[in-house]
Amino acid sequence: MSAAAAVNAPLAVRPTNRDLARRILALAAPTTLLSALQVVALLIETIIAARLGRGALAGWAVVLPFALLLGQMSAGAMGGGVVSAIARALGAKKEEEASALAVHALLIATGFAAMFVIVLAGFPRSLLTVIGGPEAAAAAVPYSIALFGGGAVPAWLANTLASILRGAGKHALAARVLNFAWLSYPPLAFLFSDTLGFGLMGIGIAFALVFWVAAAVMSAVVFSGAAGFTPNLRVTLRWALFQRILAVGAVACCLAVVANMATILVTARLASYGSAAVAAYGVSARLEFMMIPLAFGVGSALTALVGRAVGQGDWETARRTAWVGGAMAFGVCSSVGLSVALFPLGFANLFASDAEVAAIAARALSFIGPAFGGFGLGMAMYFAAMGAGRMGYPVAAGLSRLAVAVGGGWWLGDVMGWGMDGQFLAVALGVTVYGVLAAVAVRPGVWGPRASSF
Repeated sequence: MSAAAAVNAPLAVRPTNRDLARRILALAAPTTLLSALQVVALLIETIIAARLGRGALAGWAVVLPFALLLGQMSAGAMGGGVVSAIARALGAKKEEEASALAVHALLIATGFAAMFVIVLAGFPRSLLTVIGGPEAAAAAVPYSIALFGGGAVPAWLANTLASILRGAGKHALAARVLNFAWLSYPPLAFLFSDTLGFGLMGIGIAFALVFWVAAAVMSAVVFSGAAGFTPNLRVTLRWALFQRILAVGAVACCLAVVANMATILVTARLASYGSAAVAAYGVSARLEFMMIPLAFGVGSALTALVGRAVGQGDWETARRTAWVGGAMAFGVCSSVGLSVALFPLGFANLFASDAEVAAIAARALSFIGPAFGGFGLGMAMYFAAMGAGRMGYPVAAGLSRLAVAVGGGWWLGDVMGWGMDGQFLAVALGVTVYGVLAAVAVRPGVWGPRASSF
């Protein structure tokens, strides 16, 4: 079954769980390949940063939560809002509305990108100094200016245009363009940072160049009518259409901020242990957040399929689709997490040339690795909730994760005297709570026509 057919096939007879798994895999396969390439690219980025020395790795770690936030908001959070809105419009056979939603989505993307440019390219020093201290900030500032000043706008545009295609069931087409971007990024990052001597800033320059090309190509694809409709830039803007996207996307963006606030605040707490601890947690956090691309393949399929089922009023199929996809994401992320937890030093040594940094990163991964499965489950249910327009429990799950990771880290690390190990355990517990609460939501009392839309 083709990706488009997986979205557009009639639901007169409710599918079995096996049928749902096939539909999820049909849509997830191209996005999963994209996610795999993204994971490899980000792993190589970590290695490149580590080659530049402890100071550069600490600077990279300070910028990391904001770089992750850029991708999460543009592709997963607001991108999920775009996928959900367009999938529901097409499920109700409203092609003109889908076309108008695409234009509104691009305007939203431009506005959110501007916030990244202003804060992280215009005034980065004071913010990054508070988080990582003056030594890390000195390396982080030029990197932040290059990454966000040059790359925020094209990254938002490219990911939003890809979300428009996914909402129409064209996951494979969206993935092909972004595959090229993530294949090109690592060699360019090495060229600019190492060969040409730009250091950490070279990684940001490479990211910006790659995504300007991706945004241009993706724009040509979408405006050629490849999504099944051609966006009309002269459309009359309507608040109701902005609201259709923002009702899901803005809430999801807040959740992305909350998730990264946990990383930022944990990094700030670890700064008292020195730059080695900051750099080490950056390695650990990078591996933890690499579960997002792994879950995104399944998650993007869930947003489209759940959104379509809800658009047709079939809540029972929407719930079963979410649980089938959640089990898939849990299995994939658990296998990765357990592998990391069993051999933490081996993984840490891949991304840290400094022995002290590698040792601390291994300690972190031994605690956090087993929780990766819960993270994958939570992410899958989060993407499914965007399709359903039921974001209340994901909000509670994200806030609970923040509270446990930071508050629990203070209690276990400082009050109980467990130091860094207590903080790492709190991060793992926070991730587990996130997965459980996000999954609890997928039941008739919450996911149903009479339930609150939040």
